[in-house]
Amino acid sequence: MDDRYGTDVLANGWRGHGRSESASVPAERGLVIEVQADGFCGAVTQADAATVELEDRFGMRRRFPLGPGFLLDGSHVVLVAHRPAASRQPQRTASGSFAAPQQRARVARASRILVEGRHDAELVEKVWGDDLRAEGVVVEYLEGIDRLAAMLDEEPPSASRRYGILVDHLVPGSKEARIAAEITRGRHGKSVLIVGHPEIDVWQCVRPRSLGLRAWPTVPRGVDIKVGTCRALGWPSDTPADLARAWRRILGAVDSYRDLEPSLLGRVEELIDYVTEPQ
Repeated sequence: MDDRYGTDVLANGWRGHGRSESASVPAERGLVIEVQADGFCGAVTQADAATVELEDRFGMRRRFPLGPGFLLDGSHVVLVAHRPAASRQPQRTASGSFAAPQQRARVARASRILVEGRHDAELVEKVWGDDLRAEGVVVEYLEGIDRLAAMLDEEPPSASRRYGILVDHLVPGSKEARIAAEITRGRHGKSVLIVGHPEIDVWQCVRPRSLGLRAWPTVPRGVDIKVGTCRALGWPSDTPADLARAWRRILGAVDSYRDLEPSLLGRVEELIDYVTEPQ
């Protein structure tokens, strides 16, 4: 004899015998669904984690809680939040490079990149940080190019310990250009690469439009570039804390390489290539 209750009256699922579980259906935009309670039928226009909005053929829109109580082609379904599939497109870092699969940072190389100040280092880290960690490149700051010659004497570069150096205001006739030329001609020249951008300060390497500006203000000769910039923009500039806040504001406007001037982008990429090329 066919025992429709099974041999164990206390077995799990006996209450659901003969019933079929409703399928879970994601609330994808455009899906046509019917509300069982009142027969309202419409297409999904939007949905969040808890509710779904339906629009019928007359343009009327109503919102309902996600869950059971819906019909799809006459069958009972449970409407659930739609989760878009993860993009299969390769992810990019802030510098525009393709991101490598998740991995531990490399052990630091002996070769490294030197920049003039803390702001330069922070800007390089924000845009190229992922690339630098993947390559094991350390960025150090000098507190001014005037210290470069002494630093190279203290920790001399070599064929296996090369230095890539980023300099502000590297233009013909500038103090920075003179120092760079002397070092390049000197005993450390074969193991260093000195490149730079034309701006007086790295602040100006951030594109003004990223801050909602048409252009960076022109600061009169003899006025500190940071103080003069803040004054011209109406930002507080009386204390070091004021200048620090101004820099945080500027740095906060940088999301990727698109927020930087090409004159800086090319130079940093050049330095990374130099300190990572095979010995």
